[in-house]
Amino acid sequence: MGMRNALKVAAAMAVVVAPVTLAACGGGGDGTAATTPTAAADAPLIVATTPVLGAIVRQAVGDRARVEVVMPNGSDPHEWRPSARDVAGMEQADLLVENGLGLEEGLQEAIARAREGGTPVFTATDHVDVRMVKDAGTAKGAEDDHDHDHAGEEAHDHGAADPHFWTDPAQARRVTAALPAAVRRATGADVRAQAAAARQDLVALDASARKAFAAVPADARRLVTGHESLGYLADRYGLDVVGAVTPSLSSEGQVSAAHLKDLEDAMREAGVRVVFTETGLPNAVADAIVAETGATVVEVGTEAMPEDGSYSTYIRDLTGRISSALANSGG
Repeated sequence: MGMRNALKVAAAMAVVVAPVTLAACGGGGDGTAATTPTAAADAPLIVATTPVLGAIVRQAVGDRARVEVVMPNGSDPHEWRPSARDVAGMEQADLLVENGLGLEEGLQEAIARAREGGTPVFTATDHVDVRMVKDAGTAKGAEDDHDHDHAGEEAHDHGAADPHFWTDPAQARRVTAALPAAVRRATGADVRAQAAAARQDLVALDASARKAFAAVPADARRLVTGHESLGYLADRYGLDVVGAVTPSLSSEGQVSAAHLKDLEDAMREAGVRVVFTETGLPNAVADAIVAETGATVVEVGTEAMPEDGSYSTYIRDLTGRISSALANSGG
């Protein structure tokens, strides 16, 4: 390890970065673990912005690097804001991993500052097949055509780029495949073997999720979500997104009475009987939808990690909860 790298590691160890909070899916927590347990103290430091990114990165690098996460588990990446200590931790990383596409709204300045200071930045959504949302909040807002030549950029003529790639394990596999080269350039560590094993695990995870959704009847394969957060999952497993309670790719979008009326009409027309809401959606909104449509509200944690901090557990929990609710919705 060179002198510059050693100094960065020493400084990073002195900075407390907000850790991955190992909480149940859909809930928050107080944080107990941040780094790969078996990584050596002098291993390269990779800092990820969100808990789910941290889980994907941790699986891809194994014990070849320490992985820390900025945002506490269960926090909303659209609205969370970092402390000065969090910003310092990002700047001390050997590699900073961000989601991109505007997901980390409150971290944009800190990420730019770290990049300008010489910290290499890996943008996960540069390596996924980006889903475009033509008109967030309206029925069937996802567009099938993608701008494959500009996978990590927002294509304004086709709509808004959806940052929630992690609900599709096939997209997580693409990110995992791209990580070794970035880690090697930034830190010198060779994580190709670890990433290859992780990709195989993701193939099996995808197959398991596909099997779970195969049990959902054709007339029950329709989703209404809290905000536009489950589009990648829907595209992967043949579900139809009818609409979202918050008509936005950001959970901070506004909900109007007119929008809710349109959504309720679309739900009745499509026969939607389940609404999947994220933690934090006002109860009054969910109660209003139930009262008007008779639908069941099922809460899912699209941004929260499970107790074991594992991406595999996260996907199994998420897909299991959604597929079970749909299959039992009366089809």
